[in-house]
Amino acid sequence: MKPKKPIETLIITIRNQKVILDADLAEVYDVPTKRLNEQVKRNADRFPEDFMFQLTAPELENLKSQIATSSLGVTEAEGIKTSWSQIVTSSHGGRRKLPFAFTEHGAIMAATILNSPEAVAMSVFVVRAFLQMREQLAANAAILKRLAEIDRTLLEHDSALRAIWTKLQPLLAPPPEPPRRRIKGFNPHDE
Repeated sequence: MKPKKPIETLIITIRNQKVILDADLAEVYDVPTKRLNEQVKRNADRFPEDFMFQLTAPELENLKSQIATSSLGVTEAEGIKTSWSQIVTSSHGGRRKLPFAFTEHGAIMAATILNSPEAVAMSVFVVRAFLQMREQLAANAAILKRLAEIDRTLLEHDSALRAIWTKLQPLLAPPPEPPRRRIKGFNPHDE
């Protein structure tokens, strides 16, 4: 079973956490958002704050403004595309409640409470998407660390080369002209 959209495009950053919104997660698990949220309410003890949280009105407005600034209805929030319809609309003309955001663990837990074959199968894709994003972040951090090391080495070499150049400059200058040898008797000022 394959997801309709790449899951990586549904993962966004809110409160410095990688999350997937309830409407997107419901679409991935092929259930209505309302059913997903009902099951989450019935199993609230399985969803602590580090698994799921509800967006605040300012966070939702910020998300809407990010999306509204795009001429195509799609934004690049943290390099991830999110469509306007995923966040603010439903078949009834709009959301009545603030959306929930599920972390990686919350998305997996949602699959366990839905108990549908689609949810179980899709949970594997969700886990892989979060893992892939984590690996990319780790790779980027390693690259940045290596670049910092190279930069530091170049600065050390630069100062060493500058010191060598300073010492070589006097040696590279042409030697002063030796004084002319004087022959006695040929200089009118000699006695």
